[in-house]
Amino acid sequence: MRASTKDLSLIARLCLGLLGVVQVAFAFLAFWDLAHRDRRSVVGPKPVWVPVILVNWIGTASYFLFGIRR
Repeated sequence: MRASTKDLSLIARLCLGLLGVVQVAFAFLAFWDLAHRDRRSVVGPKPVWVPVILVNWIGTASYFLFGIRR
């Protein structure tokens, strides 16, 4: 049987909410960075990174780790 969020404690629900806010902020930061960064400093075409960033934590982290030329 799968537990719903109603079955979780208040602290667990607050932690899940906080994780959701952090994830959205992380994705917003990645989109902002992609929009303001010069295309020559991004690995690959910029439009390819848009759907990648939308993949939860993995896409956003991969953009920051592998998508920016250093």
